[in-house]
Amino acid sequence: MRDFRDRVRYVVIEADEAALAAKYAVMRMILDERQWRVYLGTEALMLGYGGITAVARASGASVPTVTAGAREAADEAALTQVPAGRSRRPGAGRRRAEDAQPGLTDVLDRLLEDGRRGDPMSAVTWNILSLRDISRQLALQGFSCCKDTIARLMHEDGYSLQGMSRVLEGKQQQDRDPQFRRINAKIRQYQGAGDPVISVDGKKKEKLGAYHRDGRSWQPRGEPVQVRSHDFPDPDTVTITPYGIYDIDANRGFVSAGTSCDTGGFAVNAIRLWWQAEGSLRYQDATRLLITCDAGGSNDYRRKLWKDQLAVLAEETGLVIEVMHFPPGTSKWNKIEHRLFCHITRTWSARPLMTIEDAVAGIAATVTSQGLKCTAVTDDAVYLRAVKVTGTRMKYLEDRVLKRDAFHGEWNYAFLPVPRPAPDPEPEPEPGRPGSVPAAVLNHPAFTGMTTADIDSLVTALELPLAASRDQRNRTLRARRQGGGSGARVNASPNGDQPSASTRLTPAGYVLAARLRDHLNLPMTPIGVLLGVDHTTISHAITRTRKLLAEHGIPVPPAAPPPAPPPRTPSELIQHAAAASITLTLPHEGQTMPQRFKTCKSRTTRDTPQANN
Repeated sequence: MRDFRDRVRYVVIEADEAALAAKYAVMRMILDERQWRVYLGTEALMLGYGGITAVARASGASVPTVTAGAREAADEAALTQVPAGRSRRPGAGRRRAEDAQPGLTDVLDRLLEDGRRGDPMSAVTWNILSLRDISRQLALQGFSCCKDTIARLMHEDGYSLQGMSRVLEGKQQQDRDPQFRRINAKIRQYQGAGDPVISVDGKKKEKLGAYHRDGRSWQPRGEPVQVRSHDFPDPDTVTITPYGIYDIDANRGFVSAGTSCDTGGFAVNAIRLWWQAEGSLRYQDATRLLITCDAGGSNDYRRKLWKDQLAVLAEETGLVIEVMHFPPGTSKWNKIEHRLFCHITRTWSARPLMTIEDAVAGIAATVTSQGLKCTAVTDDAVYLRAVKVTGTRMKYLEDRVLKRDAFHGEWNYAFLPVPRPAPDPEPEPEPGRPGSVPAAVLNHPAFTGMTTADIDSLVTALELPLAASRDQRNRTLRARRQGGGSGARVNASPNGDQPSASTRLTPAGYVLAARLRDHLNLPMTPIGVLLGVDHTTISHAITRTRKLLAEHGIPVPPAAPPPAPPPRTPSELIQHAAAASITLTLPHEGQTMPQRFKTCKSRTTRDTPQANN
């Protein structure tokens, strides 16, 4: 092949440039950049002198490109320098930004470090700077770098653009895994016996009207579904509450759409509607039903109304209804979440729910390739939030209807269709204050020094004075709180809802406290233990009793002389009672009886309280 400089000396014969242009257009579609350049160079060499200009004009390429191709075509060594699959020689092209601008990567690392957030000692860190922010920061420091180059450098440094991954769990219940294993074992047991197993839960509430919904749907070009620009509801906007029942074994869904409150009554009624419409027909020989649900919402294991209505449903259907709750914080493991609700959301996507009929129709149209079919009904009943289940009702359920499992009975329990026999009635408590010795035991001459009739007469005489004194004290406290005035009768306590210390004793307690003090010379603390009150209450009661006896001139019957010496320990007090054929059992609740009684000052006329005042 002749030298390139010799070839360009030949005179180019005028050619049809239109024919060349047509040929070059076909070749351009099948050649890459290097092949196209060398091909144009060979054409120019073939034409001779003026061929470069003619080829450039016919192909639309630049003269330098055709010249470079001609030079490569004339140099066999140059053709072998470019590896296969490349269009340029190694090292050709524009230099990388990090090579052309020394120090760029170091400055970029410092910027990324300044924008990093999170605990540097943990594996969870992130950066708050965007690519454009980093580009502007680099420009201020004298570096020219576009956002695409920054993205490449960050990828090479181990960064990637990521969203958050919802995989971290909160505080785990220590028996979470055992509860999951029990639920799985129970489901297999029911399925093996042919009994129904359902997964229930409430779906997110939905507003009816032209409100936006996520997703996309096929529409004629330029005609999207028009909805409101904001999702703020109007005062008259209706909200529906879907409650779903998923039959695990049959792969069938059932949803009750209500417009009232999401309560335990609404949830149980949805189960009732499912049983009447499908369950009783599908499981005609069933005698029990297993319900799996999460630990919150209307089917919360702590809600009394949920349990009350399930007991009613068990009685109506004749089924043993067994309930197993997922541990708190694990509701997403409930099968209804990823077997039914996600598909309903897909059916509703990109379409507003204008009426409740639209919502129900969308649910009923939900199907999957795995065979899921759905049924939807409307529940127009009104469910009130303020429905309270009384303690008596709950006690009846616990005693006769509810059967709790030994392992976490708050999560695992069953309702019997036929109540158990009523338990034996509890024995009537002995008269007297809880944690105290009965008044019938203390009202004995061995403790009071007086006969029972004399004590009863003192109690009767003190009833009216004690009541009048209490009313007067209440009026005084009311006047002090209101800054003056007589005021109406109020409770004597400062908070107004608990009786004061002085009213915790009955009139009989007042008299017994005074007699135990005067006859046995007992200190305040032992008397308080015997009567089940604080020792300060005993001191106040004794003072008031003596004062009222003196003010109203109530005669005190004569009393027997006190024992000598008086009891000074709990054992001596019990021995004193045993000597009078009295079985005294000291209470264990409330205050603790001191091991030794403090010695009290002797009084000359112990049997006349007026003199002691």
